[in-house]
Amino acid sequence: MFDGLGKKLGVVFDRLRGRGALSEADVDLALREVRTALLEADVALSVVRDFIDAVRPKAIGADVVRSVTPGQMVVKIVHDHLVEMLGGATTDLDFQAVPPVVVLMVGLQGSGKTTSTAKIAYRLTQGPQGMAGDAFGGSFAVRRKVLMASLDVVRPAAQQQLKILGEQAGVATLPIVPFEQPLSITRRALEEARKGGFDVLMLDTAGRLAIDEKLMAEVAAVRDLAKPTETLLVADAMTGQDAVVTARAFNEKIGVTGIVLTRVDGDARGGAALSMRAVTGRPIKLIGVGEKIDALEQFHPDRIANRILGMGDIVSLVERAAETIDKEDADKLAAKIRKGQFDLDDLASQLRQLRKMGGMQGLLGMLPGAAQAKAAMASGKLDEKLLRRQEAIIQSMTPKERRNPDMIHASRKRRIAAGAGMQVQDVNKLLKQHAEMQKMMKRVNKLGEKGFMRSLGNMMPPGFPRG
Repeated sequence: MFDGLGKKLGVVFDRLRGRGALSEADVDLALREVRTALLEADVALSVVRDFIDAVRPKAIGADVVRSVTPGQMVVKIVHDHLVEMLGGATTDLDFQAVPPVVVLMVGLQGSGKTTSTAKIAYRLTQGPQGMAGDAFGGSFAVRRKVLMASLDVVRPAAQQQLKILGEQAGVATLPIVPFEQPLSITRRALEEARKGGFDVLMLDTAGRLAIDEKLMAEVAAVRDLAKPTETLLVADAMTGQDAVVTARAFNEKIGVTGIVLTRVDGDARGGAALSMRAVTGRPIKLIGVGEKIDALEQFHPDRIANRILGMGDIVSLVERAAETIDKEDADKLAAKIRKGQFDLDDLASQLRQLRKMGGMQGLLGMLPGAAQAKAAMASGKLDEKLLRRQEAIIQSMTPKERRNPDMIHASRKRRIAAGAGMQVQDVNKLLKQHAEMQKMMKRVNKLGEKGFMRSLGNMMPPGFPRG
């Protein structure tokens, strides 16, 4: 979502980093370009103005002038203010109240409210299982018993949708009673949650295509009855500044405690995220990064700021790897590599692993110098679909061929290519890639890890990011 903004700011700060000293005019010019980049990213004008007004005094201050690397100091100042704008460090959900803790989900129709309700409930029931370290720390570090209830009696099949999502996620839902009204459903849900010993009750309120008084009155009545600990506003990142208007209205009339931003994996310009936090004073707590039930991430302002400014997000990368990589499989692969036994089955396994972690684009976005890395990938014409094509080629081989690629000659190549719907030259490229990887594995064993990494760094093309 922040790729466009990150690219524009990267150009500005690359020029600053390249200067030995900075004058006030240099800083003013850079901040004007930062202002333009933020406005083009759909950040509200008032938010941009406040941001620049806060950054400028520090960027031309004595600390920067006396700094050995003034360009880096300015980047740090902008980084710190971005973190503050995005919500500081308080993005955890609050579950300190006496159970059942009520979470009220509010937002406009089509924002992804019902799906987000199910995603959060699913994560809460999973606890730390299968998650890396503090990837979902605090409120998500304990497995909880969750009940979901739909209060949407207007949208056709809304209650049925939540029930189906609950079945898919393995989360309990309140039985549907035809023609029951929102306040009655809320009372029944509260009673059921108490009797059933549920830790959390999630109430999915009705939405509208636009804000109206009837909607606000209904949500306010539910809020007064349920007394939620968390009131989460679900907003679609693709709606731009309209999401900011929605956030302001809900916060003023209902009082939200946090924001859940959906469709972050789309091509939204990112300004809504920056503006909503600044306008409401409420943090973005969670982000939806896909359609699947587990496609939900905790929002870390410092990590997002790092990614916007091209500093990478190594912590999230490590967490994602730990979530998807099976330790036993990794140990087996490491043992095979040490013996120089890396076959095509192992290559297929690594291709699948790479796709699970988000593919090349997803991983590059978390590395320092992401913009340069993506540019290098584009110039090399590396297609994301290449991973799937290579996997298809390997699957067209017999088990014996995968274990012993040397036996794959002309007739076998034609058969494999036909089976995968590819050309013979595609098969040749894959076999060549595997042979080069085998050579690399042997080199690792010969030089040791440190010696190999030094030699690998020397082999990289000029301008390719080295970390």
